[in-house]
Amino acid sequence: MPPAPDDPILRATLALLEARRLGTAVPAPGLPDASAAYAVQRAVLAALGDPADAGARHWKTGGSGPATHAPLPSAGVLRATAATPADATALPLRLRLVEAELALRLGRDVDAAEAAAATPDSARAWVDAVCVSIELVESRWLEGLHAPAPDTLADLQSHGALVLGDWVPFAPRDWSRQRCTVNIDARETVERTGTHPLGDPVRGLPEWARHACADGSVLRAGTVVTTGSWVGMLEAAEGERVDVVFDGIGRAAVRL
Repeated sequence: MPPAPDDPILRATLALLEARRLGTAVPAPGLPDASAAYAVQRAVLAALGDPADAGARHWKTGGSGPATHAPLPSAGVLRATAATPADATALPLRLRLVEAELALRLGRDVDAAEAAAATPDSARAWVDAVCVSIELVESRWLEGLHAPAPDTLADLQSHGALVLGDWVPFAPRDWSRQRCTVNIDARETVERTGTHPLGDPVRGLPEWARHACADGSVLRAGTVVTTGSWVGMLEAAEGERVDVVFDGIGRAAVRL
């Protein structure tokens, strides 16, 4: 076996690509910081044939501390309808943790200058549609969710797949009264009201847009960003069905 490359970004990129190719986990390399992690994200997306940064069409953003962001590979975006769950049974999942979220869709282009000046109120005008989404949390690192923060960030924020429900027109609402319910097969229903981490899923859009447009590029109309879990991470198992409902917005389901 050839020696590991000295460049930590290249070493982490090759490790993640190997884990994706084999459907296994590899030791976390110990990246030094978030800057290196974002460089690995871009390299992984490029190797998978997807654009990164503002060219990516799907994103996740959020976090319990300072917000972090990850462009998502198009092959891991699954669609669900009100009548038909998405099928994730063929994905190489180990953890099968799920998060109930809302995804927002840009109705127009957003350039770097507009992103730099954005506030949550002005960013609200960017959004034309919302849908229920389910984030499947996964890790390519042997350490799983206990991997160092930069390594977790490099692994697209522990992204396994993204399930998107039916789009509906976006309208401001009292998010403190928004009810979300999650059913995982025959388990007890999980119900939460007003529990978005920022209180409003739009609030994180300006920081996300500034990150995505940092090189002066443009976020294109139709770009989708999922905005943070209303229920934390819930454990599911192989073969189970996960159903998520946001009152007044819609539903999404996935079979694992």
